[in-house]
Amino acid sequence: MNRLLSPIVAFALVLLCVSCFHAKHAYASDRPAANVSLDNLSIRQLENRLVEIDSQLGRLASFSLRGGIGAIGYRSNWRRPPERKEWIEIELDKEYLIDEIVLVPTLWRDTHRGFQSDGFPQAIRIRAGTNNNPKGKVVAEYNLQDKIEPRIGPLVVPLKQIAASWVRIEATRLSTRAYDGKRIFQLAEIIVFSGLHNVALRQHVATSSNSKDRVGAWDERFLVDGLMPYLMDSSEGNQSLAYVSRFGEQPSLYLDLGSQRKISEVHLHAVDQGDTVPQAYAGDLGIPNRLKIEGSDSEDFANAKILLDYQRTNINDIGPIMMWRIPETTCRFVRLSAVKPEPTTQDVSVGNPSGDIRIGFAEIELYSDGQNVALGKRAFADDPPNPGDRSPNALTDGKNLFGEILPVRTWMHELAKRHDLELIRPLVIKELNRRYASQRIQLTLVTWLAAFLAVGIGVTFLIDRILRTRQLTELRIRFAADLHDELGAE
Repeated sequence: MNRLLSPIVAFALVLLCVSCFHAKHAYASDRPAANVSLDNLSIRQLENRLVEIDSQLGRLASFSLRGGIGAIGYRSNWRRPPERKEWIEIELDKEYLIDEIVLVPTLWRDTHRGFQSDGFPQAIRIRAGTNNNPKGKVVAEYNLQDKIEPRIGPLVVPLKQIAASWVRIEATRLSTRAYDGKRIFQLAEIIVFSGLHNVALRQHVATSSNSKDRVGAWDERFLVDGLMPYLMDSSEGNQSLAYVSRFGEQPSLYLDLGSQRKISEVHLHAVDQGDTVPQAYAGDLGIPNRLKIEGSDSEDFANAKILLDYQRTNINDIGPIMMWRIPETTCRFVRLSAVKPEPTTQDVSVGNPSGDIRIGFAEIELYSDGQNVALGKRAFADDPPNPGDRSPNALTDGKNLFGEILPVRTWMHELAKRHDLELIRPLVIKELNRRYASQRIQLTLVTWLAAFLAVGIGVTFLIDRILRTRQLTELRIRFAADLHDELGAE
């Protein structure tokens, strides 16, 4: 019996080793390089990781992209040699302690993969310095192994706090643009943070080359205009409908900050343009050709001070969130007025031949030391709203059509985090599927092995029984023959 079982057990062990090798080979083959870090995680850890990713994605801002017409960003000249190095340099108005830089890609609608970055460099080097240090120092660097493109979300570059009066972005390896495959350097926006302040906003920009187009959607000044290809679509809070005034010759909006505040930055969120395809407006509903923002210590604006006098030149000057840095001004009351309205074709089409216009926004943010001091404050217009009209309270409720309005730095972090999680999520799913497939292979082989062992053991017992029966028969015959011989001898 033992002699019969030994070969079967030995063969079973060989088959088990082969099955394990085959399962391991099936598991290890065709594994993407970017997934190597997942090898050390168990199936339970991978499943928990997937649940964690989905949970985080549900709490992050979404990639809601702009529509309509507007500024796109910066594009280098493509006629230069492809091996060239392109650069962008932002001159700050003074020396700041900067701690983070955000690079926002220009986006292209790919017919197969959807929206993707276009002309975002494959490798970059970031330098920063002061007027006394024109060469500066390298504060961050990304190479091909970092795989920073393609992407939809912004690239957030954390820095050790450093004093800088200029920042230079060097594209050390260019990527190709989707349109014609030419190597080029493109960006939609550059944000330089000093704490919560974007100190690069509307500062002077110099570039190695510039491919300006005739429609005016590409220019280096769009790198620091605060306009990005995204709509602020946070995952928190209820939606709020923007306020738009009635038609008037010079409609105005007012804010009471409750006490005197030092205002240094203004953010205006444009009226929601609707979610129809196509949109009903070009994106300028409620935004006058000329907007004057004044501050005052008294509600009658007897001692009004100009905070901002904005003159719109074309559609590229406006976007979902318009941002300006202004000279620090102390005031309690703020007035936003539409100045010198001009009749438009749209005015006539809506029954307004006099050329009267409206003014309106989804939110008005006034910043003092990085804090929105207009949040929750009283807002009102020249004429009180009629029943059913949108309320001026929407101007300072901290919400837009999608929900809660986030600080710009938080918004960029959430979009960057979403990009990272959406990049790793399919890798985790692929790894889990590979592990599940490996388990199925092992289970199938072990099942066949168990069946083989069962059959082998059954056959072994049957053979053993046959052999024992034969031995017993032979013994009986031998005993009978011996007994016959003994009886014959007597």
